[in-house]
Amino acid sequence: MTRDEDIKNAVAVLKRGGVILYPTDTVWGIGCDATNAEAVKRVYEIKQRDDSKALICLVDSDARMQRYVRQVPDVAWQLIDSLKDGDGKPTTLILDGAVNLAANLIAEDGSIGMRITQEPFSKELCYRFQKALVSTSANISGEPAAQNYCDIDPRLVEAVDYVCWSRRQEHKPHQPSSIIRLKENGEVTIIRK
Repeated sequence: MTRDEDIKNAVAVLKRGGVILYPTDTVWGIGCDATNAEAVKRVYEIKQRDDSKALICLVDSDARMQRYVRQVPDVAWQLIDSLKDGDGKPTTLILDGAVNLAANLIAEDGSIGMRITQEPFSKELCYRFQKALVSTSANISGEPAAQNYCDIDPRLVEAVDYVCWSRRQEHKPHQPSSIIRLKENGEVTIIRK
């Protein structure tokens, strides 16, 4: 199967409200349409995770990110520009004022975690889907994140509607993203380096 066919299949499942397993710019992820509350609910159920713990979203561009955050603070743009060269570690920004997303995806304080992916497969997947994509680590809550496809718990493979073929053969270390909390007032807090 070509990467193009794999992405086409994944997008078709996402558009039907399905849940996928896919490679990201960090570890393997469980994903769904970030605007579909029923799909988001299924992700929480698959992960056996309390839905009070917000999930993050992947997008393909800063323009797309703006659709889901009421007011992106200036410091976020500076950080995004510094990460665009692709040399830095993938970084998830937690931003206030989430909009146009499933309510059960947004944290109680109204914030959302978003990351602009630069990795070719997940970037193309987000671009073709034309919406934010839930991206939570492919693991049962409390267990280690799946760095590679071979690390994914078989229960997760059975629970989702589609498992991407791309990058299944990889056997190299991957790490979760850095997480930085950016408040509308410009306050910056590093949550995970």
